[in-house]
Amino acid sequence: MSDLSWAERARDLFPGGVNSPVRAFRNVGAEPFFVKRAEGARLWTEEGQELVDWIGSWGPMVVGHLHPVVKAAIEEALAEGSSFGACSRREVELGEEIRARMPVAEMLRLVSSGTEATMSAARLARGFTNKSKIVKFRGCYHGHSDSFLIAAGSGALTFGNPSSPGVTEGTARDTLVAEYNDLPAVEALFAANPDEIACVIVEPVAGNMGLVAPQPGYLEGLQSLCREHGALFIVDEVMTGFRLARGGATERLGLSPDLVTLGKIAGGGLPLAAFGGRREVMEKLSPLGPVYQAGTLSGNPLACAAGLATLRLLDDALYSRLEAKGEFLEAALNEALAGLPLCVQRVGSMLTVFVHPGPVLSMREVDNCDREAFGRFFRGMLAEGHFLPPAQFEAFFISDAHVQDDLASLAAAAGRQARLALAG
Repeated sequence: MSDLSWAERARDLFPGGVNSPVRAFRNVGAEPFFVKRAEGARLWTEEGQELVDWIGSWGPMVVGHLHPVVKAAIEEALAEGSSFGACSRREVELGEEIRARMPVAEMLRLVSSGTEATMSAARLARGFTNKSKIVKFRGCYHGHSDSFLIAAGSGALTFGNPSSPGVTEGTARDTLVAEYNDLPAVEALFAANPDEIACVIVEPVAGNMGLVAPQPGYLEGLQSLCREHGALFIVDEVMTGFRLARGGATERLGLSPDLVTLGKIAGGGLPLAAFGGRREVMEKLSPLGPVYQAGTLSGNPLACAAGLATLRLLDDALYSRLEAKGEFLEAALNEALAGLPLCVQRVGSMLTVFVHPGPVLSMREVDNCDREAFGRFFRGMLAEGHFLPPAQFEAFFISDAHVQDDLASLAAAAGRQARLALAG
């Protein structure tokens, strides 16, 4: 056995000691812990601390960790083989279940990550429309492919700028950036780039700048603009898919996207994602069409088994329970934080506590949050046994495994720790 801690050993192996940047806890001034195991709504660290988990692997654990039905499905699939590199029945069964819940996905392609899904959807949109530019929104995260790592320019009519070394200026010139919930800015982008925009991609309920809900008419306006200008409307449901309703935010908000991207819950917590949409668009994909996309592990049988088992657990009763828990927690947090310059924003079983008086409608407001105070808040909540998202710009996730005592305990601790955090 090494005398070094897990964190020390990891730092010698991985950049920053992590395999995804948010796990480094740098946004909250803390050192990362290492998870030993998880079950239900709880994690246990290698050091033995028990934590109520409000991240749920960043969303997919909607029925809780190690659910017996999901576990049994994975074990059954594993007994038949872990990967084939060939077609298997489970990918068909999962695809049929997804389409039954989300009929806008007339055809699908299974992939292995949300980044792969959004990257492929954007490429498909460009190939289908023969146009080169895409519109995205500041604060919406669509994975780490080059086209999406673009920061806003100096105004709505300017091109974006690379937000990461390694992203070329040429790629950035094809990505137009607007503020979320600002429909006139998108109208201006279409006017300034006639017949050049292939698609608009948006999180229907933003979860990667904290939970920010769309304003009335905003998403419908984006959809109409796309129809008017011959662009595809892509709804990124990697986070919201099958969480906010049986058919995701697409169903809950009454949208009709040309393409939708899925992940997280779709794979039951295993590496699986998907993109799908109108048949005429999807038929442009190889091997039927000229737009190339491939993946050795796409449709992995273990991930398909986990996703299918999870989706089959998500019935109307479960969604009613999640909604009731969300309503209770929102009310309890508002009561606990009354009089403080914080706001709670929620849609369904997703929410965020912003260190900002609110409302938070876009990254403009998120940029003005007190991130140092949020870091103190995070550390205090962790000490009280609650694992929150380790950044101000991420959402909490409620699972069916959380019980009333968990919700009440979170709210009470939040009231105490928010006052301490604000006091410095």
